[in-house]
Amino acid sequence: MEVFMGSIMTFGFPFAPNGWAQCNGQTLNISQYNALYALLGVIYGGNASQNFMLPNLQGRVPVNQGTGLNLTNRVIGTASGVEKVTVTIANMPSHVHQMSALTATTTINLGAKPSTTGSIVPTATNCYVGGTTAGPTSANMFAPDLGTDAPIVQKGVSTAISGTMQPVGGSQPLDSMNPFLVVNFSIALQGLFPSRN
Repeated sequence: MEVFMGSIMTFGFPFAPNGWAQCNGQTLNISQYNALYALLGVIYGGNASQNFMLPNLQGRVPVNQGTGLNLTNRVIGTASGVEKVTVTIANMPSHVHQMSALTATTTINLGAKPSTTGSIVPTATNCYVGGTTAGPTSANMFAPDLGTDAPIVQKGVSTAISGTMQPVGGSQPLDSMNPFLVVNFSIALQGLFPSRN
């Protein structure tokens, strides 16, 4: 089967056929593979004076160049992506955490107005024993205290609440790999030289 030079194909066997090389990012001499260099240049690496590199698809998924609908532009030869991602606060969805039991310490300072000295003076008008009675059978039995009330005045309240957030998570990176099957990607070192449309 005649193929274009620089074609990449998948094979079910683990080696590159004659005239092919596995896509493992090898460095080739320009002088030895000048026709292939004319096609690839240094898209996949190299110094452009003595050598160039083959694409490295080890552990990578090939993606077509260009910009898909509502997708990011992809330039040929660009390698990107990671196998695992650690979620940070910046990209975590909004959420709440349970809080452990809180301890509240409250201090209340109260003051009282000093009471004034009172006096009880039995008189004929406020106490039975203070004078004579005649007529109705009702009489004052107790004399009122002549002092004033002493209301309690609130001076201030201070509350200190302490507690800790329950730690969650283990900071382990998330695996971002899709299900996959490993095959052999190889590139044709020889073949027909493709012409442009």
